[in-house]
Amino acid sequence: MSLALFLDFDGTLVEIAPRPDAVQVDPDLVPILERLRERLGGALAIVTGRPVGVIDDFLKPARFDVAGLHGVERRTAGALTGGRAEDHPALRAEVQRLQARVADLDSVLIEDKGASVAVHWRLAAPEDAARAEAVVKAAAAALGAEYRLQLGKAVGEIVPASATKGHAIRAFMEATPYAGRRAVFLGDDRTDEIAFASVNEDGGVSVRVGESDTIATRRLADPEAVRALLRAWADGAPLDPDALPPA
Repeated sequence: MSLALFLDFDGTLVEIAPRPDAVQVDPDLVPILERLRERLGGALAIVTGRPVGVIDDFLKPARFDVAGLHGVERRTAGALTGGRAEDHPALRAEVQRLQARVADLDSVLIEDKGASVAVHWRLAAPEDAARAEAVVKAAAAALGAEYRLQLGKAVGEIVPASATKGHAIRAFMEATPYAGRRAVFLGDDRTDEIAFASVNEDGGVSVRVGESDTIATRRLADPEAVRALLRAWADGAPLDPDALPPA
């Protein structure tokens, strides 16, 4: 069966950076992805917590299919749906309160994505990091059942409850050219475990990047290993994700 390839961005295609805007993209990455997309008949998409427009900036001039904000917005075949900030008035009000509550915390960063918000504490002192985590947990609780909190690597993100990477992948799999293929998803964080579960359930292949505990079935060491695999596949190596090391 042909493959449909889904790729997380931070920590999977690129190394994690101290700040979201400090990510460095390997100069070979975009050409590799373009060649591999052609080999897969177009069935390659980025599935990320970043907004679609931010992914476009990092991977320009190429434009890939992207599920952004954990699936809140999705672009397929050039058509973008979802992700309007104005559709989330309660979240917009909570973002303002979040900004006020962490304003005095050194090295705590709020990343306002419009339809979601992330609080980063990677560079913060332990006491500031603990307070930032508590603040974002309280904000998520205040928003109620329409939103949920995702905790990742030194980050807490509030997203619409209906948005997960698993839902995003399943939506892609209902559309051309993904339909009828076997899904393969590569991700590195706790936020990717939901997608691993759905991919496993649907008979696909889940690949965890890094050493953390996981329900993924396969594992790669780091983004460098991911890029090496994608380069080999783009250059004609057998498309056999089952041959990857077990998780």
